[in-house]
Parts: sequence; structure tokens; C-alpha cells
Amino acid sequence: MCLGIPGRIVSMRRDEGGLYNGVVDFGGVRRDVCLAYVAGEVSVGDYVIVHVGFAISKVDEAEALRTFEVLREMSQLDELEWMAQLADGADAVRAREVAP
Repeated sequence: MCLGIPGRIVSMRRDEGGLYNGVVDFGGVRRDVCLAYVAGEVSVGDYVIVHVGFAISKVDEAEALRTFEVLREMSQLDELEWMAQLADGADAVRAREVAP
């Protein structure tokens, strides 16, 4: 099974070889991600689906939030507890973004 996780781009840069990389926030957990596959389509603040460290597609915020909800539902299984933590972190980030 392959699993792509949505995350929000918080920064973008080009490396010495010209490839786009960036920091992506997964509900409070931030990771360096290769953005080369989506470089012409995305900017800071956009959501992407990330699989094994590579952003493979752009996704709208509504779809990203639906995916977090599915991950939360799946996390009811004990072996997928990390998904609950990811989804809960996304809720916290979303709450901070909409707070006045």
C-alpha cells in the first residue's frame, strides 16, 4: 500500500542543482520535501500530497482536510496511532490560522 499525506508548504527554495525543495507542515510536524514534481504549480501556503519525501501533486485545502479526517478515522486502529497525532496536529494548525 502506498500512502500519500497532505501537507501545507511553508517555504520553498532551489538547491545548488536547481531542484525545488521546501518545508512542508503536516499538522505541526515539519519536514523537508522535494518539490521538483510540482514546482511550477505551487507556492507557499498551498497543499501538496507527499509520498516518501516527494510532493507528487497539488491538492486544494478542502481535499487535504478531508484526507486528514479519513486519517483520523483510520487511526482508531491501535497500530495507526501516529495518524491520529498527525490529524490532531492539523486541527491545531487550522485553529491557529483562523483565530482572529
